[in-house]
Formats: sequence, C-alpha cells, structure tokens
Amino acid sequence: MKNRIGTTDVSITPITLGAWAIGGAMWGGNEEADSLAAIKASIDNGITSIDTAPIYGMGYSEELVGKAIKGYDRSTLQILTKFGMVWDQEKGDFAFERRDPAGVSRKVYRYGGYDNAIKEVEASLKRLQTDYIDLIQLHWPDSTTPISETMEAMQKMQAEGKVKAIGVCNYNGAQLAEAEQTVKLASDQVPYSMLKRNIEKDVMPYALENGLSVIAYSPMERGLLTGKYNAASRFAEDDHRSDYFKQFDMNKVAVLTDHLAEMAAGHRASVAQLVLAWTVHQPAVAAALAGARNAGQAVENAGALQLKLPETDLAQIEKWLAA
Repeated sequence: MKNRIGTTDVSITPITLGAWAIGGAMWGGNEEADSLAAIKASIDNGITSIDTAPIYGMGYSEELVGKAIKGYDRSTLQILTKFGMVWDQEKGDFAFERRDPAGVSRKVYRYGGYDNAIKEVEASLKRLQTDYIDLIQLHWPDSTTPISETMEAMQKMQAEGKVKAIGVCNYNGAQLAEAEQTVKLASDQVPYSMLKRNIEKDVMPYALENGLSVIAYSPMERGLLTGKYNAASRFAEDDHRSDYFKQFDMNKVAVLTDHLAEMAAGHRASVAQLVLAWTVHQPAVAAALAGARNAGQAVENAGALQLKLPETDLAQIEKWLAA
C-alpha cells in the first residue's frame, strides 16, 4: 500500500525510512554494516520509500542509500532527498557549525539559490547511484533567496526528468502559498508528533485545501515516544538528543508512554508501531518518517504498516494528549 503525494503520480509508503541517523552526525555515529542492513530490511519488509539528504553525514547517508539499493529494481523504490544545506560555501542563512566526516569543522548555511540547487541535485544523483529522484525537497527556507527562484530550479530539474515531484520542508502556510505561485508542490515535510502539533494551525489546513501532502518527520520524537528514554537517560557527547529532549516535560511523557504501552500490548504491537499508526491516520499525512539503525528496528517499523487503530483508540489517545 502506498499513498500518492499531492496531485502527482508519485506514491510513497505510509511509513517511510528516514535516513538521518544512519548519516551518523548528531546521533553518536553509526555502524555502516548495520545501516546497510536497516535499509535492506526496510525494503524487504514493505518500506520501499527512503528519505535522505546531503547534510546527513555530509553526503554519507546518500552514499549508504546508493550502496544499499544496488540489486533492487529501481522502479519499485521511491527515493526522496533534499538540497539547500551547504557546507562548501558561505551563502544564505547561517544554520550551525559541524564537523565533516574527516573531522574538519564546517559552517553550514541554508541556501536555495538556483545554480546551487542544480549543482546539489547532480551531486546527490551520483551519491545515490541513480538517474532520477522521486521527490526533491528544499530542506529549509532561505531568507536570502526569492522562493520563486528556488521553485524555478526544481521546475527545471523536473522538466529534464531528473526529479519526478517537487516538495519543500519546514515551510509554513504563507510560504507554501507563495511557492505555489510558481509551481504545484507535492508535499511539505514538517515536524509532527503527539507532542508537537503546531502544524495543525496552518500547514495542515493549507494542505487539505490545496491538494498537498504532509510528510511527518520526528513522529517518535527521536525515540522519546517509544518509552525507551527518560529524564535519567544519557547520550554520547555528539548526540543531539541530550539537548533536544529538554524541551519536553519528561514526567508527562512517561505517563503518556505508559498509557500507549498498555494500548499497544492490546494490539500485540510496540509503542513505536502505535505512534506511527496514529501519525499516518492524521489528516493530510501521506507518510511518517521512521529511522532505523539496524535491521531489527527496520522490521519493527514495517510492522506499523499493518496496524489499523479503531476510532475508540484514537479518541482515547486524544484524551491522554489533552491531559
């Protein structure tokens, strides 16, 4: 089963593999063999859509995806990637500083300039070892580049057959409306979870009214909603989650995950599967991204494809979230 994104001919699996963590950076590193196994196990268990980006490990995640998909029929896979986070030039909006795979500190900028977009996608095609990308996405808004300029670059790539569908990430409703003055968008990839629902105010209504799909990232809040972590959890020095989790009331999260664990047990499912099933049930959501750092996690994520939640469970979850 797949969901069509927007009004395009591209369809993706409701659970899509998110390949951020396998890039290693900000997640305490990775094991390449485990990452390759995670990608292959995802595909073999029905998750044929993979979302990656150049900035994930500064090319490393895309290279791993390229290696892993060798031997598969490319027409059965959907590769989603991005552009607009640059570390080889100082243009656009400064985002952060990070070490590259060689250990060299790099300044990273959000930049969606026309020529840069073309250049980045060519580099992605080489790393992914493919001749087209199913969905290309601007990774972040760039205040220094007119939205129309970035959209025109993606339009050119689509006309040349290098990309099938055009999307954005982290756009609000007003930015979506401006972009669609130039091109019809397929999707907006945005953070969305049981703990973070602000897109319901503008992005989701816009998507529903204009035939655009939402791709939800961090639906499990980087593992927090699985019940695996708590206030006492400790992470490696380069693992961003030690700071990321500080925005949440960990005691309230613990109560919620206990409730979810009880409900999941009734479905013979894991909490992660329950959370993913809830996410893809929400209006306009075509897919929820789920990371996997080994084959076991990939198989668990794929199990969410079979989980259908009754209205009574969905209503109960809303009550817990409102508490």
